[in-house]
Amino acid sequence: MKLLEKMKFLFHYYPKNASFSSFFNSFTTHQQTLTAFPQDPQILLITLCSNGQLKEALIEMAAQGLEMKFEGYDMLLNACMKRRAFREGQRVHAHMIKTRYLPPLYLRNRLIIFYSKCDRLRDARNMLDEMPEKNVVSWTAMISAYSQRGSASQALDLFVQMLRSVTEPNEFTFATVLSSCTGTFGLELGRQIHSLIIKRTLDTHIFVGSSLLDMYAKAGRIHEAREVFESLPERDVVSCTAIISGYAQLGLDAEALELFRRLNLEGMTSNYVTYASVLTALSGLAALDLGKQVHNHVLRCNLPFYVVLQNSLIDMYSKCGNLIYSRRIFDSMPERTVISWNAMLVGYSKHGMGREVVELFELMRNENKIKPDSVTVLGVLSGCSHGGMEDVGLKIFDEMVNGKDGVEPGIEHYGCVVDLLGRAGRVEEAFEFIKKMPFEPIAALWGSLLGACRVHSNIDIGEFVARRLLEIEPENAGNYVILSNLYASAGRWEDVRMVRDLMMKKAVKKDPGRSWIELDQTLHSFHASDRSHPRREEVFGKLKELSIKLKEAGYVPDLSCVLHDVDEEQKERILLGHSEKLALTFGLISTSDRTPLRVIKNLRICVDCHNFAKFVSKIYLREVCLRDKNRFHHISKGVCSCGDYW
Repeated sequence: MKLLEKMKFLFHYYPKNASFSSFFNSFTTHQQTLTAFPQDPQILLITLCSNGQLKEALIEMAAQGLEMKFEGYDMLLNACMKRRAFREGQRVHAHMIKTRYLPPLYLRNRLIIFYSKCDRLRDARNMLDEMPEKNVVSWTAMISAYSQRGSASQALDLFVQMLRSVTEPNEFTFATVLSSCTGTFGLELGRQIHSLIIKRTLDTHIFVGSSLLDMYAKAGRIHEAREVFESLPERDVVSCTAIISGYAQLGLDAEALELFRRLNLEGMTSNYVTYASVLTALSGLAALDLGKQVHNHVLRCNLPFYVVLQNSLIDMYSKCGNLIYSRRIFDSMPERTVISWNAMLVGYSKHGMGREVVELFELMRNENKIKPDSVTVLGVLSGCSHGGMEDVGLKIFDEMVNGKDGVEPGIEHYGCVVDLLGRAGRVEEAFEFIKKMPFEPIAALWGSLLGACRVHSNIDIGEFVARRLLEIEPENAGNYVILSNLYASAGRWEDVRMVRDLMMKKAVKKDPGRSWIELDQTLHSFHASDRSHPRREEVFGKLKELSIKLKEAGYVPDLSCVLHDVDEEQKERILLGHSEKLALTFGLISTSDRTPLRVIKNLRICVDCHNFAKFVSKIYLREVCLRDKNRFHHISKGVCSCGDYW
């Protein structure tokens, strides 16, 4: 082709909105490349793509016109895919159409994958639908695109179409489609696909097995997931991580940790996702010493510090009560996501450190690199509530409503405002706020107001709120307890008996309380009146001694925390057997003087145990850290960080 003709052809092909100088510069560069590499056109195109000169490669494609071949198109599509260069890839596809090039099946599949990687699912689907011939790669690529972008129903519909076609799914198809088995009917669909997998004898394949156990774990069927895992003839890091993560996500933290230990002894190689899952389990157990051990192991293995792993470390340390380590990791992160900020904010919030929450939130706003989301603002409002900073919290909520951070307020944010007002003693204002909300109040919101009514002795609103709660969740024992305590504080003993009779009539039972304490990297677990611990005799002996000593110092057991209709002596005996007291007592006899004690409770700590811990801290000069399901209670010299409101 003569030089002038070539220039005309290229200028016609070049984008219409580009300036002539831009075109001429590209053309000059292209001509210089031709001079430098006087080779076969296809080799030149491959060289340009390999050197990352995509623009010049596209000019060469245009110049070659009808002479373009498979290798050139393949290299160009790979280059566009690598950069996710949508417009450039479109030009390659357009060139095929204009030159009437009939791409083979391989290139058509590459086009599906290219459009998928560029998040152009409609274009990818059009490509699939127009294909005169499809193979397993074509179907799987499109199913995978739908699955990865959360379009589960489209993925499953397409899988059904594939089953009706002449193409048989392979192990990669099954592994991909299983990730779309979520939602209401996900488990049932997953089981049907599992049956197909067994019929095709693919159930022992490592990819399929990993996807199967992940599907069952996410559906809450951890025993079925474990069966799949144990039946795999060989396991890799993906399958091991999936089962550990399954236990951790379901709150079966001890089981996740035990499995991790077992697999480590069997020679499992862990990656950063494995460690992130283990750290999640350790967060639930609040096992600080074990958490430090895992952190050290990560450092020794020289694993890359991916953001997800650093976020898990922040969360683990904050839930184990060590915010200094959490902040140290947070400050050292070269890159943070909104999850990083949220983990640190929620950590401060759970510890009642309202001032630190607000300061960090202002830092996030000032940096203006990461936008807050609904969890961010929820953490800030909760921190203001736990930290007794109601005016600051109300101001931030008003800013949220006015769209300052671009976050729409949800029912949870309104719940934090109710808690803020209730904590400040503004119970009537909180009640009116609920009435004016754009949402139907949920049980948690009414429960927050009922707690405020108990603390501030507002019987009238408390009665109304309690009735609503008993309608919404009649099986929740906590609501009966608070209402009973509310009546007891007003001396309405007949109503107290009525509430307790109602509780007995409805056969309401409290969830079993469980507390644990970590000593020397071993978790010691206790439940109410526990007699299973090897040192039970020592624990109960010390507990009786404690009861006498604390009473002499002014401790009075709060018998209203016992709902059983028994005499006062029996009530006191029941209170003394609470799991928190057993864990605290074990900590006292197992550690040296002035060693801090960290106890974790699976439920909300009761008023009596809270008072008991305050007296232990004061008399034995111990710092006591109690973590219940709502927050941390840092007790020093008999004073708690919660201000006796939780």
